Amino acid sequence: MDKVRDLASKKAAVIFTKSSCYMCYSIKTLFYELGASPAIHELDHDPNGRDMEWALRGLGCDPSVPAVFIGGRFVGSAKDVISLHVDGSLKQMLMDAKAIWF
Repeated sequence: MDKVRDLASKKAAVIFTKSSCYMCYSIKTLFYELGASPAIHELDHDPNGRDMEWALRGLGCDPSVPAVFIGGRFVGSAKDVISLHVDGSLKQMLMDAKAIWF
């Protein structure tokens, strides 16, 4: 859990993913289209990936990826991020965290 929290606090926007996950790809693409450059942590390429996946589940992220943090705070998984985007609050959250500037 400490590793996840440490990585999540190092950048304004952080996404934990797996390279084979299509929803992870969609969320990363959304962030890039909004002008953010999130830190991406591919759990299937990290030697501690399995432990981090269990820590993410402990935070309530099920499925464990994608897991999105903005401003060091756990936002949720793909459905949560898409809901925030649809209601217009995702962009404001990214601006408040200084992940985008406009």
